[in-house]
Amino acid sequence: MIKVLATDVDGTITNTSRRGCLSAIETIHRVEDMGMPVIIVTGNISCFTNALSTFLSTSGGIVAENGGVIEFNGKTEILGNYKLCNEAYEYLKAELPVEKVQNSNLRVSEIALTRKVPVTTIKNVLKDHPVEVYDSKFAIHLTDPEVNKGSSLLKVAGALGFNAEEIMAVGDSENDMEFLAAAGLKIAVSNANEELKGIADYVTKNAHGDGFKEAVERFIL
Repeated sequence: MIKVLATDVDGTITNTSRRGCLSAIETIHRVEDMGMPVIIVTGNISCFTNALSTFLSTSGGIVAENGGVIEFNGKTEILGNYKLCNEAYEYLKAELPVEKVQNSNLRVSEIALTRKVPVTTIKNVLKDHPVEVYDSKFAIHLTDPEVNKGSSLLKVAGALGFNAEEIMAVGDSENDMEFLAAAGLKIAVSNANEELKGIADYVTKNAHGDGFKEAVERFIL
């Protein structure tokens, strides 16, 4: 039985312009109003994610920076190794014209780059460095391989008293693979990449926020 809903942000409850979808916002409110906590799981920085959680009135805590930062029950934990990621970045920028995304100074566990350089090129240059490289469709992330959205989701859910089988996770991109894999019910919105769709229990007919709404109405509401 699903007891907690976890959702990605960019591309899942937002559109291609990163604008929040009203259908998704209303659906999150309905889930919280019925007493089920919603966990926000994203590659975004923690201060943004906290603000979003407050705006959406979610109660399940947050997973930010692709699992590098978690917050629950008033506690904050930094799990990702920023030094490791920065060393890879310093090597990378000597080889390629990469640029950090806006507000990168607020990241504490990973490095996020613009998509100016193809992710395949970045992965090839960093193939001998101990970092994971993810493309979220909005940024390219250099992360600590010891943490990810999935492992950190389980930490937050566990702290709230929920196990993996009780989680429904909704996502759309490469950095959601471990996130969906960790959940009992795996949902990919229709705009998700093919690899993510391949591990999903259900792929929505609709995209972005409308797909999120479709899945929640089918399995929770």
